[in-house]
Amino acid sequence: MKKLWGKVAIVTGASKGIGAGIAKALAAEGASVVVNYASSKEAADKVVAEIVAKDGKAVAIHGDVSKAADVEKLFAESKKAFGALHVLVNNAGVFRFASLEETTEEEFHRQFNINVLGTLLSAREALKYFDDKGGNIINVSSVITDGPMEGSAIYAATKGAVDTLTHGLAIELAPKKIRVNAIAPGFTETEGTHEVGLVGSESEKQMVSQTPLGRVGRAEDIARVAVFLASDDSAWLTGERIRASGGLR
Repeated sequence: MKKLWGKVAIVTGASKGIGAGIAKALAAEGASVVVNYASSKEAADKVVAEIVAKDGKAVAIHGDVSKAADVEKLFAESKKAFGALHVLVNNAGVFRFASLEETTEEEFHRQFNINVLGTLLSAREALKYFDDKGGNIINVSSVITDGPMEGSAIYAATKGAVDTLTHGLAIELAPKKIRVNAIAPGFTETEGTHEVGLVGSESEKQMVSQTPLGRVGRAEDIARVAVFLASDDSAWLTGERIRASGGLR
């Protein structure tokens, strides 16, 4: 029996990178998956097609998680598609490294609105859809909160807030049988890290040299942890932050 057979999961920001990897891994374990996207319908449809090609169930649904109306629509359409909700993965996130002098008010709000407010709005909406048996929320954080890089202060601060939300919501929602945990990836090769030039850079070499397992992370590495947290294998875990970083700290 697959670990997530009969479960329904929403994965935010799942059109590429870690989110896409998590969506595909949850589907491979039997979950019906909502592949949320904010801008790239084509990429989200590709993820859905890959899942369906392997006899999985998935739909792509648009929604900007920083906007309450979009979040409400996302969850309502997810219910129409699959009729229930058991797992929410708050993966949607953005980053931009810049010096303090280069940091703008707009960029501050962009990162906090998507990374932090988006996590909060999605968790709040999920409460309306989890049944009396409870539910499972998985937040995607980052090891960058343990050691911010130069220029990463705003992004690291958003992920620090996600860590605190995880702990606080785990306590608040435990009486409702809702578990809340976080995954903190290390440096992971994704479309995003390619776009900003981190892959192949001196920064990548330095991070790999500091990673005991000696390589860059891959989306599937993070996805395996998400499957564990989404399954009953982690039934006694809540309020935890699991580093998925090859030992990088």
